[in-house]
Amino acid sequence: MIYGEKKEIAGLAHIMLPDSSLAKSGQINVAKFADTAIKELVQVLVKEGARMPFLKAKLAGGAQMFQFASGGDLMRIGPRNVEAVRKELSDLRIRIVAEDVGGNSGRTVEFNLNDCLLNIRTVTKGTKNI
Repeated sequence: MIYGEKKEIAGLAHIMLPDSSLAKSGQINVAKFADTAIKELVQVLVKEGARMPFLKAKLAGGAQMFQFASGGDLMRIGPRNVEAVRKELSDLRIRIVAEDVGGNSGRTVEFNLNDCLLNIRTVTKGTKNI
């Protein structure tokens, strides 16, 4: 979630993979990858009136939903997504103000633009706001 409080604008990127180099050949869906989705989201927010110095981010997700006997780092999609998102936000100088990442449970999120709280629901942890 990237938002600008002053302009009351926000957007969410649901990252599926850390890097667009993992895409099959041909046209890629920029919304799927951390390295492309974050940049695209920021461009849209700025186009709609957000100002870069005032953008903030909240992260939720990055769970390791499945355990694999082999595969090494390649199969750590959730943690790698979190690392890639942090890198993109750092490169764009967007501050992460709160996060709920990792673990092995999926999350459902809702962002309230009025109070800038990200509501996170998980099966194992219940509901919380960050």
